[in-house]
Amino acid sequence: MAMRYAGKYPRNRPVPAVESTGVASLLRIPGATSIMLYVALAAVTYAAWEQLWFQAARRRTGGKPAVPGPTHVIPLVGGLVRMVMDPYGYWENLRQQAMGGGSGLSYDSLVGKMMVFLTDADKCREVMAVNDPTRMMMTLHPSAKNILGPNNLAFMHGPEHKAIRKSFLSLFTRKALGSYVVVQDALVRQHLAAWLAKDEGAEREIRDDVRDLNQQTSQQVFLGPYLDDPAEQATFSRAYSDITLGFLAFPLCVPGTAVWRARQGRFYVLRVLEKAVSRSVEHTRAGGEPRCLLDYWTQRCLEESDAADAAGEPRPAHCTPARMADAMLDFLFASQDASTASLTWCVTLMADHPEILARVREEQQRVRKGDWSATVDGDTLAEMSYTRCVVKEVLRYRAPAPMVPQLALCDYPLTPEFTVPKGSLVMPSINAVAMQGFADAEAFDPERFAPERQEDIKHAKHCLTFGHGPHYCVGKEYAINQLTLFLALLSTACDWERRRTPDSDKWLYLPTIYPADSLVTFKPRA
Repeated sequence: MAMRYAGKYPRNRPVPAVESTGVASLLRIPGATSIMLYVALAAVTYAAWEQLWFQAARRRTGGKPAVPGPTHVIPLVGGLVRMVMDPYGYWENLRQQAMGGGSGLSYDSLVGKMMVFLTDADKCREVMAVNDPTRMMMTLHPSAKNILGPNNLAFMHGPEHKAIRKSFLSLFTRKALGSYVVVQDALVRQHLAAWLAKDEGAEREIRDDVRDLNQQTSQQVFLGPYLDDPAEQATFSRAYSDITLGFLAFPLCVPGTAVWRARQGRFYVLRVLEKAVSRSVEHTRAGGEPRCLLDYWTQRCLEESDAADAAGEPRPAHCTPARMADAMLDFLFASQDASTASLTWCVTLMADHPEILARVREEQQRVRKGDWSATVDGDTLAEMSYTRCVVKEVLRYRAPAPMVPQLALCDYPLTPEFTVPKGSLVMPSINAVAMQGFADAEAFDPERFAPERQEDIKHAKHCLTFGHGPHYCVGKEYAINQLTLFLALLSTACDWERRRTPDSDKWLYLPTIYPADSLVTFKPRA
């Protein structure tokens, strides 16, 4: 039996056409077309709302002009595409807008978030010093917690953060730094010899060679005899490279992605580091002298733990093997990208300024008396005052970490006329600040750090290369020693030339800044 038709209209009667006028009638069209129209309407509505929100958010009170930036933001993505395609041009444009407007502020949209770019030295120092989970905190990257883990120092604040930083003081005493210099000396010489033997006289991009030198130096200084298995060391280095590459990838953590590999790399690195901590504890408990940075810290942590036990108090949270491994990962991460960038700048800037390199060599002759094979120790390094000035100028002129991103966790009153909306990114520009205050700041001039001028003291608020506030770099002196020693040995072992291109004065963001190209030819110095 045929089923009766249950529709509204008889079978043979045509269904009236749907009216085509008016939004309401369009939305009555059934199926996929209707869904597409709803989506399109929602997108248009959101885009219009987004424009209005950003126009309101950038306003300043008191009759002041709005914060410089795009009149109309690109819906949804904002400046992301340009930032990825042309990072140098993107950040330089924000810097020019902030400096040109006189307020030290500019803004853009970044995937729907407001991003406020700062070039005013006082305001940069202010936001970097907050470190308050109710107001503003440092933020690294959308994938940072996946890559580095939730216990990384960058995410710490309050008493626990102060306690662990206090325990780090023993790692950078004069005695400890002097013991590191001897290790650094041997490794730098080893790599320079390899550079000279590799494709002698051929031009090459030096960035990767510098990265390898710095990576091995960091591993040996920090972990010493505890990374003694060649196979494990090779896997450790690959895993660490995966961690670094995760910061350059799209922030998606699923199997097969770069962030996923970075996360797995962290797990492997932490397992190796925990094992190293256990061996260091055993060595120290047996009365062994410190042989690497980890041993110095183990010694300190055992002293703190024993004191807590004697007082009947809980041991410090940072003294467990797992938390010590987390901190060692942070040291490796902090020392790798920033120092690699600065070492690369040392090579290129000295090639660009041969008159300064000549003075470095004059000082090396005076201090080391032509005995280039003798190991440079801490005392010898301390006599290299001009070479140290050159290094400080490299760090000022091209600060490796160009910005220290902060996340506003409330509506933050940045100035009397402007409040940063909650959820916004605030980007203090270290390099923009360094190009203010100093005499002829755009010039590369190591003499500014000489005792006669002391511009680092006179313009201290513009010296933010190593940060400011609770996250100020505890390894500052170690980093300066590494660069000073490298330049001292490089200047006496090698002659080199740099081939400049139209892009040579631009920067690469990886994520620390490098010369856009560092095409160098080395040869042994006669």
